[in-house]
Amino acid sequence: MKGCFFSFEGPDGAGKTTMIAKLETFLREKGFAVLSTREPGGVRIAEAIRSIILNPDHTEMDGRTEALLYAAARRQHLLEKIIPAVEAGNIVLCDRFVDSSLVYQGFARGLGVDEVLQINQFAIDGYFPSLTIYFDIDPKMGLERIQKNKQREINRLDMESLSFHYKVREGYLKLAERFSERIVTIDASKPVDEVFAMTVTAVMKQIEGR
Repeated sequence: MKGCFFSFEGPDGAGKTTMIAKLETFLREKGFAVLSTREPGGVRIAEAIRSIILNPDHTEMDGRTEALLYAAARRQHLLEKIIPAVEAGNIVLCDRFVDSSLVYQGFARGLGVDEVLQINQFAIDGYFPSLTIYFDIDPKMGLERIQKNKQREINRLDMESLSFHYKVREGYLKLAERFSERIVTIDASKPVDEVFAMTVTAVMKQIEGR
């Protein structure tokens, strides 16, 4: 049986990584073959691009350059890792995918959501996730979580102003409305167990409906 491709989105500090790790354990215990991966990254070339994009020293990077680099990393990752895993019957859990570019570069950086979508359509060739879980949280709370987490890498996007992060959230909410057939919104400010229960419900509904 063909697998399923799930992406997980949210402002920084929404808890995506924690939820993906918990979900991977849950699905494996249910007997599913699971592959967890991330963007930008996941494969050697995409990880090299990640190090360029997120380097805190690269503050002069132009918004369009950033959008093109993300799309290039996404193409390589999709072709080399995601598609083969889904074809082999795996449940693929991806920490960020195309919606991150639409929100961060298209909306928050003002490049235009449709313009960035066009760049990414060339990169992904119509290959969207079966379902996207968007973890919604007030950016102030998300950034406070990041500061408390000493293990987490601090990257170039974490250094943006609070107003930028509020724009990111606004962009996600607009996107969730636009693509409501694919994006499920979960309140990430709730206790971890509640957030996880809602995530499992959404994911299992999609898997069982294959």
